[in-house]
Amino acid sequence: MTLHSTVAAFATRAGNLCVGGIPVDVLAERAGETPFFAYDRGLLTARIAKLREALPPEMDLGYAIKANPMPAVVHHLSGLVDHFDVASALELHAALNTTMPPSHVSFAGPGKALAELSQAVAAGVTIEIESGTEARRLFEIAERLGIRPQVAIRVNPDFEIKDSGMRMGGGPQQFGVDAEQVPALLKELADAEVDVLGFHVFAGSQNLRADLLAETQRKTVDLILQLAEGMPSPVRYLNLGGGFGIPYFEKDTPLDLAPIGVNLAELLRTKIRAGLSRARVVVELGRYIIGECGVYITRVVDRKISRGRIFLVVDGGLHHQAGASGNFGQVFRRNYPIVIGNRMNEKATETVTIVGKLCTPLDLLGDRVRLPRAEVGDLIAIFQAGAYGLTASPTAFLSHPKPAEVLL
Repeated sequence: MTLHSTVAAFATRAGNLCVGGIPVDVLAERAGETPFFAYDRGLLTARIAKLREALPPEMDLGYAIKANPMPAVVHHLSGLVDHFDVASALELHAALNTTMPPSHVSFAGPGKALAELSQAVAAGVTIEIESGTEARRLFEIAERLGIRPQVAIRVNPDFEIKDSGMRMGGGPQQFGVDAEQVPALLKELADAEVDVLGFHVFAGSQNLRADLLAETQRKTVDLILQLAEGMPSPVRYLNLGGGFGIPYFEKDTPLDLAPIGVNLAELLRTKIRAGLSRARVVVELGRYIIGECGVYITRVVDRKISRGRIFLVVDGGLHHQAGASGNFGQVFRRNYPIVIGNRMNEKATETVTIVGKLCTPLDLLGDRVRLPRAEVGDLIAIFQAGAYGLTASPTAFLSHPKPAEVLL
């Protein structure tokens, strides 16, 4: 059996998958329960090093906390990245409880509550404005608190990024201010007591095509150069977004970082430094940083045969891993990489379907997966579980307890 590239990155010992150097059978005892999420600190650190090697050194690397807001993960990354992006008050607290300077934290997302905006202004983070209404709320907060907010405009570009798992720019969007509306908003901001730093453009996520990502970056820079003409002061902040994808499925080809780095270096040299010389330029990533560093571990509690089909029933399910169940962005459901964590040295001998304990046919974690024979008590490991796992799943569904999370 050929291992998925992500599976191969994890060590094995005596037939056991290891996370953070700890065999999964021991790790289950350490976690105190199954199911649980385990994140590998060494792989996470290596991921940042890989990005640093590929990206231009003068470009800041940002982490989108929404991908995985576990406090231990955020604390670890605060010493490795240059910027945090948050999308809620709780994520803001997580960022501010680290050594990351507030000036290197941005707050994006539509529909920010008045209390959230007040917290962000008081903290001194950069608020990425998503609408004219949000801008005017900031004017009121600035007057009430006597603090001049730092703001940037999140721009909904007039182009789309092809082959993205989730499109978040181009056409009508709840995200950002339409590019053609930005000049008018900039005029309004120029007359207000706010410090306009620059722009954020995020066109889409989960893209495995380096050529398309590079094309999007070029279009993004051209758009910002055009919009910058209406700025009341020089651009000091430019968030180019991210969208870097990871290979979830068998036929996915991992993203090639090299041409992306070359393209960004060229953009810095020929356009950004020429027209936006004072800008701090950020590439903001979430899934690409943490996604392949996490594993979801769940225990087999029943093995049954129904009309010739083998079902392994586990103690976890879609309420923890909506993505693996196919209920978070998949049009056609496909399996994430799956192994039996305590039988890594055994050959695949049977085809099984792995289901959770919820009373719904949607609770499907692996459909017709080729694996070694599994028994009750064995540990199923589902990979690509570092991003959009626990906090992107319906944890309250059927009122089962939340799983543990460990960083090792």
